[in-house]
Amino acid sequence: MDREQSQAEHAKSPGLEGRRALVIGGTGGIGRAAALELGARGAFVIVHGGASCERLDSTLAALKSSGAGADGFLLKLESAAGNVSRFVDGLSAFGRVDILVVAFGPFTRSSLSGTKAADWERLALLDLALPGALCSALLPGMLERGWGRILLFGGTRTDTIRPCATNAAYASAKAGLAILVKSLAAEGAARNVSSVLACPGLVDTEYLDDGDRASLRAKAPAGRLFSAAEIAAAAIGLLALDPCPASGAIVSLDGGLAW
Repeated sequence: MDREQSQAEHAKSPGLEGRRALVIGGTGGIGRAAALELGARGAFVIVHGGASCERLDSTLAALKSSGAGADGFLLKLESAAGNVSRFVDGLSAFGRVDILVVAFGPFTRSSLSGTKAADWERLALLDLALPGALCSALLPGMLERGWGRILLFGGTRTDTIRPCATNAAYASAKAGLAILVKSLAAEGAARNVSSVLACPGLVDTEYLDDGDRASLRAKAPAGRLFSAAEIAAAAIGLLALDPCPASGAIVSLDGGLAW
């Protein structure tokens, strides 16, 4: 296939019209970019935010101004297991969910010897058990309808098992998502339910200050940080394919980062 044919085929790539998407952590960073990408592809987007009405309203306004259907809610996720259970149980109020994106993930920087038991508990629950509980809750409906897409976000360089000097608890939880995604892919294969784990590299978001950006650029391939929109487009583009050949993949979106 020549370049023009390839571009033509890309232009005909299927959208997500008529699908209903839920984005956990969708009011900032990669989560907001994912919500906007889904809206641009025709999905109705349900946006979860933490505690900022302003950020939620801004994201919903951006979606609606682009012509996408959107709804949203605020709920600050806490580390108590009962809160996670209530959060998952409450999702039935939003109706059918065809696409789940989890772009939420607390981070703690600490040596292994300095990581407290409470840190382990919080990170294991919110970075691994919460995505798992969401998948378990939404998977049956996807299987019954014969279509579903799940996108989980790992951390930088958590695409395989590596030693971590300053974030072992976080990386351990995020690495566990690989088993979850491959299990989802295997269980959903016969019913067109697909799942991908995307592990971004160094990404420029509103959470960075100028000092952070300068430090990360010094480590980034070619001295360039990826935008959140670039990461979201790459990851969701994989899931928009029907059928999805990338189901079960752990995709490193770091541009060849060597750290």
